[in-house]
Amino acid sequence: MDTESLVLWRKPFTTLEYFFRELFILISTGIQRLLTYKLLALTIVSLTIITAVSYYLDGPHQQYVQVAVATLAWWGWWVVLGVCSSVGLGTGLHTFLLYLGPHIARVTLAAYECGALNFPEPPYPNDIICPEVIDPKNTVSIWNIMAKVRVESMMWGIGTALGELPPYFMARAARLSGGGVAEISTNDDSRTGRAKIMVQKLVQRVGFAGILACASVPNPLFDLAGLTCGHFLVPFWTFFGATLIGKAIIKMHIQKMFVIVAFNETLVGQALAWVERIPYIGPKLEEPLLEFLRNQKAHLHKHDGAVPPTNQGSMLSSLLEKFVLAMVFYFVVSIVNALAQNYSKRVGKKKGKKRE
Repeated sequence: MDTESLVLWRKPFTTLEYFFRELFILISTGIQRLLTYKLLALTIVSLTIITAVSYYLDGPHQQYVQVAVATLAWWGWWVVLGVCSSVGLGTGLHTFLLYLGPHIARVTLAAYECGALNFPEPPYPNDIICPEVIDPKNTVSIWNIMAKVRVESMMWGIGTALGELPPYFMARAARLSGGGVAEISTNDDSRTGRAKIMVQKLVQRVGFAGILACASVPNPLFDLAGLTCGHFLVPFWTFFGATLIGKAIIKMHIQKMFVIVAFNETLVGQALAWVERIPYIGPKLEEPLLEFLRNQKAHLHKHDGAVPPTNQGSMLSSLLEKFVLAMVFYFVVSIVNALAQNYSKRVGKKKGKKRE
């Protein structure tokens, strides 16, 4: 069977069958590998059983269990988004622009509008409303806003670090099995080619510091660092430790600071004034943005008895939601196709060995 033609829109039933077969093999392999680490497996199973029993068993402990489960779910959500950001949702799309950045911006705008950061919990972090009593110890400042969104930002950064592991392990496995990775052409004079060569040399010569430098700045070529480290058998904790520190601490604080500074009330007003000056489309863009900000501010003060606007969703937010859903759908379809094609290659290799 032609592996490239094994996609949902050409052979939907065969693709789905191969997808579930490959998924079953991967799950079985993962469980077998986990069982080799008996202490880790026993700990995971025990914690899962204890959490499930505590969640469904009535008692005074329920309030603590509910808080713990909600907190872990919130942290896990950002870790998953971080992993998706590293793989680009299959399209090079980064979840910082879709989720974490808007979340930080929303907290920043709410802080300046409310004049406080002690948002009621619940509904925070799922929803933000202004507190009835302002905490004088928790004043609105850049550092306090950074502290408010630090946990979710770090979880997202940890997820991006975890998402960089597949290229590392693939290159390492290829090197240990006697294979190798594709060499970078030294004759490529393009800007991208020179950048790739620079990243490879930096990682090879500097080691931990080079990996840390590559991971600490927005770098679309960081996958190459993972491939290089795996190919040259750089120790796992050297690679992952530098990647984790660079992405979850250094890079995360740079990006967070940029969003908080960019979305303070003064700069937002200046940005809207600049949008209005754009010929032809400026006034048309300004009105939806102003409507969106007005709706957000009214939503923040809904505990005062004010009736929030009935049209909460603007055309801009509606289009963004549809775009995100389309990207997620494309990502799921690409995963199904990739696993089905992997199973087809697996079957092809087995048939080739039998013929030999």
